[in-house]
Amino acid sequence: MIFEARARVVVLPETALPAFFDQLPEDYLASIREHARASGKDVLMGIVEREFRGGEYDYYNTLLALTGPRQAYRKRHLVPFGEYIPPGFKWVLAILKIPLSDFASGGRGQAPLVAGGMSFGVAICYEDVFGEEVIEALPRAQALVNVSNDAWFGASFAADQHLQSSQLRALETSRWMVRATNTGATAAIDERGNVVARLAPFTAGTLVADVVPRKGQTPYVLFGNLLALALAAALGAVAVRIGRPAKSA
Repeated sequence: MIFEARARVVVLPETALPAFFDQLPEDYLASIREHARASGKDVLMGIVEREFRGGEYDYYNTLLALTGPRQAYRKRHLVPFGEYIPPGFKWVLAILKIPLSDFASGGRGQAPLVAGGMSFGVAICYEDVFGEEVIEALPRAQALVNVSNDAWFGASFAADQHLQSSQLRALETSRWMVRATNTGATAAIDERGNVVARLAPFTAGTLVADVVPRKGQTPYVLFGNLLALALAAALGAVAVRIGRPAKSA
């Protein structure tokens, strides 16, 4: 794990380590925390957490702050059949016996994570597709962060398509978006949706960017999808009116 010298916040991708958080050696975590403390950094790591309750484990896809008081964001919008099994389909999991196919949701109303003196609204993987969910962290969040594991898509255009979703979220909210991924696209996006820095896909490296904290609310933050839905309804009404045949005299 390499920490760039001048970075104040280090962000690692979704499921950055192939182990549950409680399985990580304590001396390993202690070494990260000590290095971060000595260099004045905060570390955000994507990891899978588990909690034993009711005779079985609940699993959470988490972005966890490794430094300072415990802060965690647990993914709330899970992918059907990829991260959870919808009601009535538990038999699929019983037959296929695929591990970690039924995560628990972190739920709504989770607070932004504070790192490097800045508050970050978090989206894990394809949560950044849902703008109405991203804006729930605003106006408290001064920037946005997305951690993803897009390895399943290989060298297809899907990683760039996912990047475009993050660009739209940045533009809608007038917030910088930082993306940390394992295969691509790791990038920094400014408040206008422009990619200002990016790592090459499928390349080991460290991306360093100067992220600008921002405040305030855009119309989308205030009204969400309501404006778009109202406009669509108005256009639909106009189309219906125009499409009606004229009454004969």
